[in-house]
Amino acid sequence: MPKTATPTASTVVPADTSLAQAVARQVARRVVGQDYMVERLLISLLTGGHVLLEGVPGLAKTLTVRTLAETVRTSFHRIQFTPDLLPADVIGTQVYDQSNGQFTIKRGPIFANIVLADEINRAPAKVQAALLEAMQEKQVTIGGVTHVLEEPFLVLATQNPIEQEGTYPLPEAQVDRFMMKLKVGYPSKEEEREILRRMAGGAVIPVEAVASPSQILEARAKIAELYMDDRIVEYIVEIVHTTRRPAEAGLKELAPLVEYGASPRATIALAQASRAHAYLRGRTFVTPDDIKAIAPDVLRHRILTTFEAEAESVTSDIIVQRVLAAIESP
Repeated sequence: MPKTATPTASTVVPADTSLAQAVARQVARRVVGQDYMVERLLISLLTGGHVLLEGVPGLAKTLTVRTLAETVRTSFHRIQFTPDLLPADVIGTQVYDQSNGQFTIKRGPIFANIVLADEINRAPAKVQAALLEAMQEKQVTIGGVTHVLEEPFLVLATQNPIEQEGTYPLPEAQVDRFMMKLKVGYPSKEEEREILRRMAGGAVIPVEAVASPSQILEARAKIAELYMDDRIVEYIVEIVHTTRRPAEAGLKELAPLVEYGASPRATIALAQASRAHAYLRGRTFVTPDDIKAIAPDVLRHRILTTFEAEAESVTSDIIVQRVLAAIESP
């Protein structure tokens, strides 16, 4: 593998993380713990990648997303997904105006900078598919007319575990549009005590808007310029390729457990998220540790396991960990 020059202490200027730190401090005023979820949501905000949060009800998923949106001086809409929701309820529709005999466009809640799709898997596939064009192309089509969504545009979706009653699995094409899928767990005992102390009075804890859309877009441009060594690029490609053909990396036992591996979109997402992960740590270059830290969140929803894997209780998370353990770090 060809080697390229790596940055040295004399050539590297620490990344300015003050904006991200200010946002994180505001979120921490209202959300106790959940540091992993908050950091991944910051990565999403700083890269423009959509995020899917999975966890049982009551884990502050919605509260965290809403609070994050309040820290940015921008528009925010929440969509509560239900079994009777229609695509027009999400993207909007044409309305006939009797006064002038013409149709006008009534914009749906998708027209916002940050959109919270709450319990997205409680709606049927037709409604879930209505988000596809918006998430990938940053535009929607109403009555044959295309409307470009204003940047920054971010979809942060929550879902209940698919084993729960009244849920529908998301289509693979839509799941792949999410940069990351986060698994949100329960707080610790200490965190739960602090939750009780903060919420006992029932009053809403205020947070300040400490970031603007222009600052977010400026930070995204800086993150996109972070140095990534050719060996790191090769490492990312090797990881994603191994999820498709594990036998070529000496993981023959995984071959019958993987139906489909990660798509090329995963390669791009892993590079972007790893850059943001390094940026949040004040670095202007990506290390293998950044890749290892972010890979499970980027890959877990992009690996489709076989029935044999389900029978052996082998999840996509286990497959990702085996892949990372098998590939030598640069």
